[in-house]
Amino acid sequence: MNLESLENEIKKLVIETLELEDISTEDIDSSEPLFIDGLGLDSIDALELGVALQIRYLIEFQTNEDDNKKHFESIETLAKFVNEQRKDRN
Repeated sequence: MNLESLENEIKKLVIETLELEDISTEDIDSSEPLFIDGLGLDSIDALELGVALQIRYLIEFQTNEDDNKKHFESIETLAKFVNEQRKDRN
């Protein structure tokens, strides 16, 4: 799966998990921030999204908070992280 397809999948997961009814995948820019500016998510959203990503893609986040912040910067950074995690399993 290429990164663009993975980004779209993650956008759908964000919308479904966080019940963002008024937003479509086209409304989310892959490079825009997920928190504060951009999509405007909060820490509770991050927890819910993290769990959904772990279940969906069978990945694990590290306990290092700074690393996790980097992964959750945007859809683009999440897709790269998920893609790397999946490569490491194969």
